[in-house]
Formats: sequence, C-alpha cells, structure tokens
Amino acid sequence: MKAAIIGGGAVGVTSAYDLARQGAEVVLYEKDEIAGGSTGRAAGVLYDAFAAPEDARVGERAIGRFREFSGEGDFEFHETPYVWFAREGDEKRVEAIREQVPRMQESGRDVSFADADELRERFPAVNWRDVAVAAVAENAGHTDPASYADLLAEKAREEGAEIRTDTEARIDADALAVEETDGESESFDAILVAAGAHTKRLLAIAGIPVPLKPYRVQALTAGFGGTTRSEDRADLPMGYDATGGYYFRPHSEGLLAGDGTEEVESDPDDWAREADREFREITRDRLGHRLGEFGATREAWAGLCVATPDRDPLLGELRDGLYVAGGWQGHGFMRAPALGEASADAMLGENPLPEFDPTRFDGDEEFAIVEGMTVE
Repeated sequence: MKAAIIGGGAVGVTSAYDLARQGAEVVLYEKDEIAGGSTGRAAGVLYDAFAAPEDARVGERAIGRFREFSGEGDFEFHETPYVWFAREGDEKRVEAIREQVPRMQESGRDVSFADADELRERFPAVNWRDVAVAAVAENAGHTDPASYADLLAEKAREEGAEIRTDTEARIDADALAVEETDGESESFDAILVAAGAHTKRLLAIAGIPVPLKPYRVQALTAGFGGTTRSEDRADLPMGYDATGGYYFRPHSEGLLAGDGTEEVESDPDDWAREADREFREITRDRLGHRLGEFGATREAWAGLCVATPDRDPLLGELRDGLYVAGGWQGHGFMRAPALGEASADAMLGENPLPEFDPTRFDGDEEFAIVEGMTVE
C-alpha cells in the first residue's frame, strides 16, 4: 500500500512509523518542521486515568509504548504519579471525581482515592489543606513532547518512510492525491489527515466538512526558589486542580504549569503564540498558594488544541481511502503512541476504535468548546 500522511506531529509520525514497519510505502508531509505545531507546545503530561473503557484502553496502550520507546535517542519517560483533586465547597467536581474513580478502577486503571493526610505524607512539597477529594493515578509520567516526535520520525525513516518537512500540501479527495505548493502531485492508495489545528481547513478545501474547532491554551515554566524547594522537587507529583482548572508537573527547569483556555474558535494561521500577562499572573498566584516559593517564570507560551461536539476524537475513514485523526481536546500527545497506531491500523483495513468513527457527524454541527481536562 502507498500511503500519505499530512502532519508531522506526534500522531502523524507514529502513524508513519507503524505503517512503514508493516510494509507500506509512506510519504509524510509537514509544512514546517517535525513537532513544529501543537506537539512542540504540548505539556507532556502522560496518564491513562480515563473513565470510558475505550479511552482507558487507548491510555494504557499509549503509556506502554512510551515506556517501550524510553531511552531511545533523546526521549525519556519520567515516571511520576498524577493527582487530580477538587477543593472544599466545589460539590459538583467533588461528586464527579467520586463517581469517575470507581469507573476507572473497573476499566483496570491503577487509581485510588487519597485523603489530605495521605497526600501530605507522600507529596510534602504541595499544599493539600483545602482539598475535599483527590485521586492518584500511578500509571503516569511526563516527557518532552518534541523528543518523542523526533524519535518516531527517525524510526519511520529507518523503516523506509519518506519525511518531507517544510512542504505544504493539499489533498484531492476524489483523486486520492496530494498536491504540493510547487504543483507536484502524487497519487496514493490512502491518505491520512493528522494536521492538528489545520485539519478542518485542509479538509474544507477538499470539500469535506468536519466538526472540529481549534482553541487556544497556555502554559509556562518556572524555576523553584531556594534550596528547600529544590530538595522538595523530588517529591512533586503531577497535579490537576479541577476546581481551578489548572495543572502542574515537574520540569527540567523546575515546574511546568498550564491553563488559560480560551473557549472560542481560533484561526489556525493567526493566533497569539505568546502567553497573556493575565494568565502568567493568575498562574503564579495559584502556584504560590499550592507550592509556596518558586523562582522566576522562564518561558510562557500558547498552543492550540482541537475540540469536537462530544469531546471524543475523529479517527478513521471519512470516505473511501481518506482518513482523519484529530480532535484530541488537549489529550492528543499523551495518547499519540496509541492513536497513531490505531490510525495506521485503520488505513490497513482494521477498525480498532469504532467509538471514534468520524462519520458519526455530518460535519456542520454547532457546538460549544469545552476545555478537555474539565471534570464534570
């Protein structure tokens, strides 16, 4: 089979690798550089703590493959528990967490409730005083997303895939062809569009509507201040404050934290790539409360996630020979090893995730953007 992939993010390069190692002739087109889009701006938080059975399966497979690849090239999977919690007075999210954890356990996830005393003993670097309910996922970790994408692109090349960076391309859905901006056109047996925030626009140009909406999110890194904080860093988990809607994780420079979701559709070619001043100030206040003293902000940036009407991705065949993989709601990178593999399997004739069938929508649905990590 001769296959084309549009998009050199984590899902695209994983698909290229999995197709090539199964004997397909693969060409991947990336308009910039590998991980030059949302993957390179992702948080690198990894866990399998999902309540829906299909999401739990995807999460488990993704974490397993991250571990398998760890140590190759510059890619490292850093084992780190993930704690999510709701604060006192937030009954809606308290009840949501209490309802979701048993469902995760039924799906085989290694998660458990933990009270404030248990959290203080295990993770003394964090202030847990206002926590009403919390759960800990053990099958979790963090990484540098770009290092994963670079590794899988190189592994795809080693299996014979051709990776064309700095190459903008359009698709001709009727002819199953890819046309580069210089006019060169090439036909394929199957085409996968995994272009992140540009997926909707690429398919629209080909006359195919899909219900995808890019939206902006923000993150920053900061160093810990003082020797005490540096020593405590070893006890820092990854965390998500469901009441406040922000997350944090250990980082090579100290700490990475994110939030700043804009629940409006963004133009994938015209959006603010720097973090807002308000986001930086609010995030530092939140982290000061939760983690105490820490050093100066080192970097602050924005990225794009993509929403769907039901918060589940579109993955599979849209029409004969044309496939899509998108709409990750901020959970794309953490599941990329499994989602890329599933996309490759779909192109080879299997249907590993029928729950994500993209034809479940007409493509013109009206829907509101909901931040992907929201606990409801």
